[in-house]
Amino acid sequence: MLSRQDQPESPAAAGAFPEAWAVRRANFRDEITFAVPGAIRFESELFANRWDSFVTVSVTGAACALACEHCLGRLLTGMIPARSPGELGRLGRGLAKRGGSGVLLSGGCDEEGRVPLGPYLGAIRTLKEEGLTVLAHSGLVGRAEARALREAGVDQVLLDVVGDRETIRAVCHLDKTPEDYLGALAALKEEGLSVAPHVVAGLHFGELRGEHRALEEIGRIGVERLVLVALKPLPGTPMAGCTAPRADEVASLTAWARTRNPTTRLSFGCARPYGPQKGRLERYLVDAGVNAVAFPADETVRYAESRGLRYRFVERCCSLV
Repeated sequence: MLSRQDQPESPAAAGAFPEAWAVRRANFRDEITFAVPGAIRFESELFANRWDSFVTVSVTGAACALACEHCLGRLLTGMIPARSPGELGRLGRGLAKRGGSGVLLSGGCDEEGRVPLGPYLGAIRTLKEEGLTVLAHSGLVGRAEARALREAGVDQVLLDVVGDRETIRAVCHLDKTPEDYLGALAALKEEGLSVAPHVVAGLHFGELRGEHRALEEIGRIGVERLVLVALKPLPGTPMAGCTAPRADEVASLTAWARTRNPTTRLSFGCARPYGPQKGRLERYLVDAGVNAVAFPADETVRYAESRGLRYRFVERCCSLV
C-alpha cells in the first residue's frame, strides 16, 4: 500500500542528479517501489517479508559449467534447488498452498551460456496452473528456446547483457560477443516475451567497461523495463579481493541510463555491495530517477519521502514493478 504522507515538493536541484531527476518527474508519478522478495530475509522498522513470498530456484543446484570469476557458483548456493521437473512441480504446489505468489527460475549455465530450462517446460506450466508468477533467467537463448518459454507461460525473462568482449571472455569464460547477448534479447522480444535486461556495473573486476555500450544497445532495441546491479565481490571467488565500483560511479551510470531511457521503468536490483556505502548509493539512486530499489535501508525510504515520493513495499522481484 502506498504511503500517503504529505511531503513538500523538493526542488530538482536539491539532488545529486538534477537532469535525471527531472526526466523521472516528467514521465512517472511521484512513487517509488521497494522490492523485498523472499529470497533474502528483510526485516526493518518499516516492513518484514516472508521467506516464501517469492522464491528463487536453481534448476542445476550449485552446478555451473562456466564458473564465472565473480560467482564461481556461490550465488547458486543461496537458491532453493530443484534438480528435476518433478521436484520443481512439488515445490510450486507447496508454495501456492502457503500463499506464495511467484518463482524466479535460475541456475548455472551450460558451455554456451544458457540456463538449461528445456526439461522444465512442463513443470513451468504446472507452476502457472497453480497461479504463480514465473520469472526465468534464460541465458543466451535463440528463437526456438524463446518460443518454448513463451508457450510454457513464463511471465518475464531476465537476461544479463554484457557490452565488452574481453569481459565476456575473462569473467564469464565464454567465447561470445556483445552481439550474442543482444541477439538473445532480440529473440526474446520477437517472441513477445516481457524481458528485463540486467547490466552489472563493475563486472570487469570492479572496473566499468562496456556498461555504457550495453545500455546504449538495449535502448536501441527498446525495452519496457531495465535493471541495474553492481558487482559484489564474494568471498571464495577470484574476485574476492577486487574493489567494488564506487557509489558515485554506479549512480552516475544509473543517471545516464535514466536520461537516455526516459520512459523505461528503471530498477536497481539486490546484487550490490551492502557495506558502508549502501545508504549513500541508495540516496544517489533515488536522485538518479529509479522507479524501484531492492532491499533498501530505512534511511533510503525516508530520503525518498523527503524528495516527495510515496513509497510501497512489494514481495517480488524489482523487475516486476
